[in-house]
Amino acid sequence: MRAALLEQTAPALRVPREMRAAVYRSPGEVRLESVPVPETGDGELLIRVDCCGVCGTDIKKIERGLVEPPRIFGHEIAGTVVRAGAAVTRFSAGDRVALHHHIPCRSCFYCSKKLFSQCESYRRTGTTAGFAPAGGGFAEYVRVMDWIVREGVVPIPDGVGFEEASFLEPLNTCLKALETADLQAGEMVVIVGQGPIGLLLLPAAVVQVARVLGLDLMESRLALARRLGAELALDPRRDDVRAAIGDRSEGRGADLVIVATADARAIASAQEMARRGGRVLLFAQTVPGEIVPVDASRICVEEKKLIGSYSASVELQDKAASLLFSRRVRVAELVSHRFALDRLLEGVELAARPSEDSLKVVIRP
Repeated sequence: MRAALLEQTAPALRVPREMRAAVYRSPGEVRLESVPVPETGDGELLIRVDCCGVCGTDIKKIERGLVEPPRIFGHEIAGTVVRAGAAVTRFSAGDRVALHHHIPCRSCFYCSKKLFSQCESYRRTGTTAGFAPAGGGFAEYVRVMDWIVREGVVPIPDGVGFEEASFLEPLNTCLKALETADLQAGEMVVIVGQGPIGLLLLPAAVVQVARVLGLDLMESRLALARRLGAELALDPRRDDVRAAIGDRSEGRGADLVIVATADARAIASAQEMARRGGRVLLFAQTVPGEIVPVDASRICVEEKKLIGSYSASVELQDKAASLLFSRRVRVAELVSHRFALDRLLEGVELAARPSEDSLKVVIRP
């Protein structure tokens, strides 16, 4: 319920003292609650959330109880500045922005190796709607802390909608994965899973002049993969994937196989599809303690690399913004369902167990 008590902030913008938020209370339990609008400091921003995407990590945390409650999740955030602290010079009330929720220190051992996601400062979440910081996008307003304001807030240009802008952080994670995998122009890439992330990885690889094959079990997703530039989009239950890869690689196999599905069985198949000396990149295996089978001989004898990539890179922010805002990577047609805050669990359920007609789920507070 929206509170009637209001306080004056920037000209023509008013902010309630309380707001609605979807609060995670226990595994599988999220409640719509009234919570205080976050206070902000001199170097911080308060953002009215216009759109927040539902990410696979949100789903895992909510369904599996990976973190202690209470929390307000949601980190794929786009919205409008309603309050800027006295020390903020780059942004003012009314600006439309997209957010990153992690920024590295740039000076530690891991940052020197460009392993930004392993930096202790990076692992702090810098956007919150209350409780322990956890993103905060599943609320009406979100506080942006000073280190995020300095490097993690990106203006949205005219003509780009909030839904498109909310893909900024996930697109960055895909670009980082391709950089980690050392993707080269002309290489053949197989992307296992054509969900929202697979369908971001695909055009990001096409832009880098790769030849992309997409694999999925849903025909609607395969059709979209073809529209987004896949050379082939196949259902492994029906199509001879190995033969298709062999025909296009002089029998060698794929240069790179990306596992963009959480199904652990896909890892062994990915090892088989990669050529000798090729690479297999794990993108969706983020649950601590998960043990998966691999064929070690393919790593040793066939010299196939098994690597991982996690989260975004601060050095790819400009590239992600350019590709997204120019629509060289098209994302508008990835959004299939929009839910209000009070239907967050319904959105999480649909994103976790998608139907033929569902793809990216976004929350519109």
